[in-house]
Amino acid sequence: MNAIDREQAVCAQNYAPLPIMLSHGEGVWLTDTAGVRRLDMMSGYSAVSLGHGHPRILKVLSEQARKLAVTSRAFHTEPLGPFLAKLCAVSGQEMALPMNTGAEAVETAIKAARRWGHRVKRIPDGAAEIIVAAGNFHGRTTTIVGFSSEESYRDGFGPFAPGFVTVPFGDEAAIADAITPNTAAILIEPIQGEAGIVVPPPGYLRALRALCDRHNVLLILDEVQSGLGRTGRWFAHQHEGIRADGLIVGKALGGGVYPVSAFLASRAVMSLFEPGSHGSTFGGNALAAAIGLEALIVIEEERLVERSAEQGAYMKARLEAMTGRLARSVRGLGLWVGVEIDPRVASAKALVKTLAAAGVLTKETHETVIRFAPPLTITRAELDWGLARCEAVFKEAAASGARAA
Repeated sequence: MNAIDREQAVCAQNYAPLPIMLSHGEGVWLTDTAGVRRLDMMSGYSAVSLGHGHPRILKVLSEQARKLAVTSRAFHTEPLGPFLAKLCAVSGQEMALPMNTGAEAVETAIKAARRWGHRVKRIPDGAAEIIVAAGNFHGRTTTIVGFSSEESYRDGFGPFAPGFVTVPFGDEAAIADAITPNTAAILIEPIQGEAGIVVPPPGYLRALRALCDRHNVLLILDEVQSGLGRTGRWFAHQHEGIRADGLIVGKALGGGVYPVSAFLASRAVMSLFEPGSHGSTFGGNALAAAIGLEALIVIEEERLVERSAEQGAYMKARLEAMTGRLARSVRGLGLWVGVEIDPRVASAKALVKTLAAAGVLTKETHETVIRFAPPLTITRAELDWGLARCEAVFKEAAASGARAA
């Protein structure tokens, strides 16, 4: 029995990974157990934005783990204050509540919105509504999948929590129509990642900000994937110059080595939490805080936000030029681009497998979109190496599609 078969024999089949057994990674490269090296154009859904095994992250990980790793929030630890202060500074928010995973941070945001709706807006307890967008992906808890529009995420997991109203993504008028006196918040991704790197129309976020101001509603933005430089700004909502009432961050915050997330908001919103109202054994532990702080400093000092903007524009232009009739659209911002494959010409899933064989690791979503999201540390030479292989694969796929037609 080989290594993949051994894993499959004991591991729940809630994923369908490519048949590649990875053994180690360095920078933007991943190597399998057969010694084959491939370019990572996925970055663990942005969790590895700083690349694999960043030396500064590993140094902090090692030093802090030897000193103090996990206690609990029952005690103060030295790294937490500096970490949260830096996170608030780069986000423009006043306070942060640290958690572990993105889904936990989303759940924290939901709690904050409902309590704010009840205590501040005077919505009857249990009646608060949160407006969400179709095509969203905010996590996998039962509350969150309850307001997903993806049936496979929901099937057999009900009953689901009430209080969520779903509207089309990118439709300002639909959100305006959905607002009622019981609306506490709008919870939305500035760019929908799992849906296929879907970018809303220009001005959409500004319109939502205006609606929230007009109706006394919180605007909560989930930037777990889109934040921390992925789109060429620290946060995707900064492309439209707005400020969120609540901000959800994670993935890249852990430097590619540890789960770190947080919900950020104003002091007024965060003051609604008191001891005993919310918590997490691991959330905000010393090791997580030290890693999170160093991740933010690395992003800043290595100018990864600016590099994402520059390299991302180049990557998108190259992908647009090489896909031609193979793609229905190429969309994204920064080093986050989705190529929507025309299913009449080729299969996105088949292309992902061919790309892997050619040395480029990425992933399809919804059967039609190939996602490109390399580490923000990628060099132009490394990007060109990967794009050259993508071009060869796409050229052959387009020719095969033409012959089949």
